[in-house]
Amino acid sequence: MKRYLQVVWAVLWKDLRIELRTKDIFTSMAVFAVLALMIFNFAFELRVPDKTMVIPGVLWVTITFSGVLGLGRAFISEKDRGSMAGLLLAPVDRSAIYFGKMLASLIFILVMEVFLLPLMVIFFNANFISLPLLLVLFLGTLGFAAVGTVFSGLAVNTRTREVLLPVLLFPVMLPVLMAGIRATIGFMEGDALADMMKWVNLLIFFDLLYLVVAYMTFDFVVEE
Repeated sequence: MKRYLQVVWAVLWKDLRIELRTKDIFTSMAVFAVLALMIFNFAFELRVPDKTMVIPGVLWVTITFSGVLGLGRAFISEKDRGSMAGLLLAPVDRSAIYFGKMLASLIFILVMEVFLLPLMVIFFNANFISLPLLLVLFLGTLGFAAVGTVFSGLAVNTRTREVLLPVLLFPVMLPVLMAGIRATIGFMEGDALADMMKWVNLLIFFDLLYLVVAYMTFDFVVEE
């Protein structure tokens, strides 16, 4: 178990160091998030009487589309440098490679969300941030990173990887997105906690499901 965790940490730390040096992933996600937020803000300002009504949808759509940019690069650096084969030939459990990559992607997306949320407060002139909402965002992001990392490993070996990843990912992510948006709406409107727990429980269920399925299938996904 100790060696397994060491491998997970080694893969995670490698990706974090590369990102700290290049800042490719965060920069692309942050720029896309800002542009998307500006477009949504100006579009709804012309048509919606109360812009706070569209915050849940704008928040999750922006996170999803920005996150795809980060997930798409989870394995591209390994592929471009020719180190993918060496990583897979290492005498370690490949699921440890998956968890290292997944945790790196999760951290990148969470950092982007920390950057995004204050901007949304400013653009929409509404302080909607709360601890329950942050919990919902974390659970939704965890499921997003869990399944997205698997599909990123699958798509990296194809010529149309930039197109294939969202095509595969978005249909699978629909339950998490729906639950995340519904929970966000409920917490923003002050609904009873008991009513919101069904959406939170749904997020937890799909997070566990995605992690278990990814753990069982990643070895076959990365086979060329």
